[in-house]
Amino acid sequence: MKIFALSDPHLALGTPGKTMDVFGDHWREHHRTIEREWKQIVTDDDLVLVPGDISWAMKVPGAQPDLNFLGRLPGRKVLLKGNHDYWWASANKVRKAVPDGMYVVHGDAIAIDDAVLI
Repeated sequence: MKIFALSDPHLALGTPGKTMDVFGDHWREHHRTIEREWKQIVTDDDLVLVPGDISWAMKVPGAQPDLNFLGRLPGRKVLLKGNHDYWWASANKVRKAVPDGMYVVHGDAIAIDDAVLI
């Protein structure tokens, strides 16, 4: 198992009009770049930490397309709340929304293979 981290993806697949390309053309369709690079290096046995600023959504249903997008990528994902994750109502609601193979750490810890994340 390898461990990777991707912070601040700021996805907006379920939030029309709130995209990162306002920060420059290199951000246009940045989720496609994330997907392409991710698939080149991450395997299903790997662990990917996503420590915050996951989605621009304001509520969990708006973040669902972003969570589903990450869920379709290889590896096991561990999510942590970022300062821009306004959609993150509670850890319990987020845990119910994440696809299989995704985990939430919020005021607790999780053990995955030999790694313990606090």
